[in-house]
Amino acid sequence: MNFPTKSALVCTTAMLGSAAAAETMTIGITQNNVGVDSYQTTYEQAFIAAAEANPDVEVVVLDAGGDVARQIAHMEDLIQRQVDAIIIWPTNGEAVIPAVRKAYKADIPVIVTNSNIAEQGFDFVASFSGPDNITQGARAAEIMCDRFNDLGIEDEARVIEITGQPGYTTAIERSEGFQDRLPEVCPNVDLVESQPGDWNREKSQQVMEAFLVKYDDIDGVYAGDDNMGVGALNAARAADRADGITFVGATNFSVGYEAMARGDYWGSIYQSPVDDAEAALRTAIDVLSGKDVPFLNYFDTPKITQDNMDAFEKPVF
Repeated sequence: MNFPTKSALVCTTAMLGSAAAAETMTIGITQNNVGVDSYQTTYEQAFIAAAEANPDVEVVVLDAGGDVARQIAHMEDLIQRQVDAIIIWPTNGEAVIPAVRKAYKADIPVIVTNSNIAEQGFDFVASFSGPDNITQGARAAEIMCDRFNDLGIEDEARVIEITGQPGYTTAIERSEGFQDRLPEVCPNVDLVESQPGDWNREKSQQVMEAFLVKYDDIDGVYAGDDNMGVGALNAARAADRADGITFVGATNFSVGYEAMARGDYWGSIYQSPVDDAEAALRTAIDVLSGKDVPFLNYFDTPKITQDNMDAFEKPVF
C-alpha cells in the first residue's frame, strides 16, 4: 500500500464499528481517554456516527484510558488485525512513536487526530487532522491582552496559567503558543507561574486554590481548556476573588459558554469535537482512496468572547 510518508492517524477509544460490505475499508482508532471530559466523549460518539453513516467503512474503536502502555498494545493489536488504516489520538506524543513506526513498516497508514505526535515521528504518519494548538494558545493570549487593554491594566497585570496533561502535545503546544504570544502583544504583563491541571476540573480547582493562597494579586487566568478554566473560576468564586480576574480558556466547553453568558468567564477558543471526529475519519478515508492529503490538516478554531458569543452555537459537550 502506497501512502504519503508525512501523515498521521489518530486513534480513539470505543466499543466497536459498523458492519461492512465485502469491500470495505477497516479503520482502527485508539483514543486518548474518552471518560476524562465531555469533549472526548462527544468526539467518540460523532466518530462512530460518521462511520455508521458510511457503508464503505468498518471501524474498530478503542480507548486507551490515558494509559500509554494500553495505547501501544492497541496499536500492536490493530497491526495484527491488518486494518487498512489507524487513527491515533496520542496519550503521549513521544512514547507512541515506536508503535506508529511499526504500523508504518507494516504498510498501514496512520492518521494522528486532535493532538500531534512529536516531530521525530512525522515521517511515519500520513496526516495530522485536528486543531492548530499553537495558534489556539496565541489567540488566547490575544484575547487576554485585549481585555487588559480595555481595563487599562496592560502595564501591571499578573497572570497564572493552568496547563493540560504533562507530556501531552496539545498541552505543550497551547502553552507554548500562549507564552510566546503574550509578551509580543502585552510585553509588560507578568506570567507569574504555570502548573498542570491534567484536563481535570477538580484538579484545576485545587491548583487554583493554591495559587490564591500564594498570590494576593492575580489579574488573569489562562487555562488549556474550559473544563480546567471553570475549575479555576469555581475556586476563585469560593474564595470571593473572582471579580477582577479575567478567565480565558480554549476548546469552548458548554460550561465555559454558560460561564461566559453569566459574565463570569471572559473568552475562549471555539472548537467542535464533532468537526474534529468527522475530519479524522474523512482524512483516513481520503488517504486510503489515494487522494492528496496535506500533512497538517487543520480546521479553524476562532476566538470567542462575551462580546461575540451570540454568533456561536452553545457547545454540546
